[in-house]
This record gives sequence, C-alpha cells and structure tokens, in this order.
Amino acid sequence: PSAIREVFVEVPDVHWEDVGGLSSVKERLMEAIEWPLKYPSLFEQVGAKPPKGILLSGPPGCGKTMLAKAIATESQVNFISVKGPSLMSKYVGESEKGVREVFRKGRQAAPCIIFFDEIDALVPARGAASSDSHVSERVLSQFLAELDGIEELKGVLVLAATNRKDILDPAVLRPGRFDEIVEILMPDENDREEIFTVHLRRKPLAQGIDPENLASRTEGFSGAEIASVCNKAALMAVRSAIEENKEKPVEEIKVVIQIGDFIAALEEVAQE
Repeated sequence: PSAIREVFVEVPDVHWEDVGGLSSVKERLMEAIEWPLKYPSLFEQVGAKPPKGILLSGPPGCGKTMLAKAIATESQVNFISVKGPSLMSKYVGESEKGVREVFRKGRQAAPCIIFFDEIDALVPARGAASSDSHVSERVLSQFLAELDGIEELKGVLVLAATNRKDILDPAVLRPGRFDEIVEILMPDENDREEIFTVHLRRKPLAQGIDPENLASRTEGFSGAEIASVCNKAALMAVRSAIEENKEKPVEEIKVVIQIGDFIAALEEVAQE
C-alpha cells in the first residue's frame, strides 16, 4: 500500500454489466487480464505469456475509459491511472523521470495495472513534434525501455487508451509491447439498446418507454451521446415536475420521465 500511496486512485465502482454493449471486447479483455491472474498454472503448462500491454483504440465517446474503470474494479489488483499529458514537464529530464517513477511504482505494487489515458500525448511518432527540444522522443525511448527493455516487467500490465492511434509511434505498436490492440467501434443497434438499458435502469419511466425503440432512433450515436440523452431527458422531467407542482412540498413531488422528454433530448443532442 505504501508503494502506491502517491499515485493511488479511488476507482469508481463500475462492473462489466455497467458497460452497455461491447460484448466481444469485454470477453477479449477478460481473457487478457483476468485469466492470467486466475489461472497462471494453465499459462505455464502451455508456455504462453500473458499480454504485456493492451491498447484500447476508438472514436471519442465509445467507452474506452469506461472499460478501464470496469477492468480496475473487476480485476481486483492494484491500479495506477496516468493521464498522458500530466507526465510532460518543461524541465529537462523531468518527463522521463515521471515515466520511470510510474513503472517503478507499478513493479513495487505488482500485480498491478498501469492505465495511460490519452497515450497519444505521451508517445507520438518520432519527428512529429520537432519543436519541443526532442522531449517527446526521449519520453518515448524511456517508455519503450520500461515496457520492453532488459529489465523484465513482471506482474505489471500496461493498459492504454487513445482516439488517435494513427499518431502513435510504430515502435509502440509492435508485438511484445502492445500485444493486444482492441478496436472499439461505434455501437450498433443491439449495443445501443444495451446502453439504454444500463442508463435507464434506476430511472422512473412512464409506460411505453422501450430501450429497443430508443435504440432505433439513435443511429450513429456514441455511448457518451446516449448517456447524455438519458441525462437530459431526466433533467427535463425534473423541470416539468417543479413547474407543475410549485405549491406542493418537495416530498410530495413525483418525477416520471415521459417519452416526450426523450424525443426533445434526442433532438437536442443531435443538434450539438
């Protein structure tokens, strides 16, 4: 515990069932992360090494960080979260030292998952940022040495998320570094229905509100936009309840989300 007290993060209580859709992605992540921890003897039997790094790649709002939260909760191992840009410093050598310290703490706290959010800010392709005194190139070299250098990374899994895989350095993406590159696509209709089911789980809904019907109206929406629709509809229902019951005590006001609230919220989010 003392090894990670400086980088301790309070992980939100997010489970696999709280992540709507993405069933094949969740299955793949369970195999890559939970199985090596639960069945290490089986991996030894076949002489297989568990993945060292997993990269979650996909457009904004498709659930990459949500998956990382679920992994943190479900794997029940130490979890260190690093925001990519936060390691960059204006002082010479400080950025590389930050990378070194994160991996050192990860080794001390093994078994451990280190999560790099927005990793494209940390390890862009060499030559892409030539005006910054080669800081990003030195940080990249330090990252590669820690991930796959002479000193083996035991009991530490590196998890990263990006929506700009195209600007990452090719050396980071080769097998042995990020062994699993998981592409997360925009949700299809079944996924959208599952996402609506998750977000409507504890909301007081009027009769006739059906996740399947809402999913068919949201072609091209991301998971984040669906969450926004549900939240906006709930706020509209609260606004209506307050306006209609101004004279009543707060305890007597009952809020019910109507289909009209969802239609208005859908139009509002579609225009943004």
